[in-house]
Amino acid sequence: MKHSLRLKITFLLTISIALTIFLCWALNKSFLTDYYQYSKIKSLDSVFYEINNTFNESSQKGLTPEQLVMMDSMISKNNASAYITMNANIDVGLVYRSNGTDRDTQRVKKSMKAYLYGNTSDTMIDKMKWIKSVDNKYDIFIQHDALMQTNYIDLIGVLDTGFLVFIRTNMENLQASSAISNNFLAYVGIFVTVVGTIVMFFISRSFTKPILVLENIAKKMSNLDFNAKYEGKSQDEIGQLGNSINLLSEKLEQTISELKVANIELQSDIEHKVQIDEMRKEFLSNVTHELKTPIALIQGYAEGLKDNISEDEQSREFYCEVIIDEAMKMNKMVKKLLSLNQLEFGNNQPEIIRFDVISLINSVIQSTDILCKQKEIRVIFEEKQPCYVWADEYMIEEVVTNYVSNAINHADGAKIVEIKLIHMENVVRVAVFNTGELIPEEDLEKVWIKFYKVDKARTREYGGNGIGLSIVKAIMNAHNKECGVVNHSNGVEFWFELDITA
Repeated sequence: MKHSLRLKITFLLTISIALTIFLCWALNKSFLTDYYQYSKIKSLDSVFYEINNTFNESSQKGLTPEQLVMMDSMISKNNASAYITMNANIDVGLVYRSNGTDRDTQRVKKSMKAYLYGNTSDTMIDKMKWIKSVDNKYDIFIQHDALMQTNYIDLIGVLDTGFLVFIRTNMENLQASSAISNNFLAYVGIFVTVVGTIVMFFISRSFTKPILVLENIAKKMSNLDFNAKYEGKSQDEIGQLGNSINLLSEKLEQTISELKVANIELQSDIEHKVQIDEMRKEFLSNVTHELKTPIALIQGYAEGLKDNISEDEQSREFYCEVIIDEAMKMNKMVKKLLSLNQLEFGNNQPEIIRFDVISLINSVIQSTDILCKQKEIRVIFEEKQPCYVWADEYMIEEVVTNYVSNAINHADGAKIVEIKLIHMENVVRVAVFNTGELIPEEDLEKVWIKFYKVDKARTREYGGNGIGLSIVKAIMNAHNKECGVVNHSNGVEFWFELDITA
């Protein structure tokens, strides 16, 4: 990949290694000689003070064997040679010589004379280069041996005891050594850079692999796939990023799930609003239709009375009875609508009490006895033992009355209305059956809708307005109980359920 992080890491580390080695090579080439000379001069300073202290501590008889051994060790450790004499004539006044040949001794002799008397006629002395002077105790020079092609650093000074001291250390041809060292460093640098690049190319995979895993997880998240999780165990920045990605994935999944639920609820609310709007329109249409007929009848018969269309007393009474009957129907419908409205909006909450539903059913049957005899309908209800339930007695009486009235008004054929109780676990089902025509299957779920009528002509015949079953449904919803309708082979059965008391 052109923009691979792995290649970038490898490249940057390679550049870093190469720059580091180059910097080491440049510093080595520029400052190694000066540092080497500085170190040699520092070692000569140390040797001088050690010799000075040793002679200060010695007795008049000279150095003890132990002091001589210590001085030899110290001078040898610093890779130097030392000459100590009482005067410039080393041949006569030599007190101590650590090592060196006779030729070295002659060179020392000439150097000391040149230092003491300023004699620089010797060609060797011409090549002395002064470096520094310390507290009028000693001076340090660089000398070049033309024969041996070697440089020396010499220290010439006077001890506290008055002895002359000459200390020499060999300063090898450092330029050649430095060149070899720099060449070797260059070869080593190239080798280390190549090897380091190869190693870092493979090591960098351990850094880029989890990043590629995170990239794959991010791609899946962008496609709303939140199943992939980062499973790395490291506690470094990548591990923390992986944990953050996991948390983000969980939050996004939860949020999207909540948004979907909210969207479903919104769609449901919209549909519900549309449904309510349609129901409102249908309600207004139905109310208008239901009121139009009785209002027209009332208006017509009232105008007839006003215009004295019929002068006989019996006709006027008939007109008045029609007006009163239609007014009562309108009043009854309005009351039912108000009751239904209170139930649907929760303004009329059921008052739960314990009562005997058998007694309530018998009371309803008794109130409809005259109507049943007029229509020659046989009502069957064989339950005798009390059955106590928890519910609102007034509302349940309304339900039973609606069911029994509908059954009586629609009973046909054998003209039988049967009421029975079906005991189930913790509840009792009250079923009201009537023989007669079945309700079309497509209309079974619609009978609970306000103003819905399966047979409009027959409903009008007995004064129904399609509100009774809507009130039943609202009452049972207020009790959080079920109600329903079932077609049988010879008739229709309406039912509802109530909680049984212990």
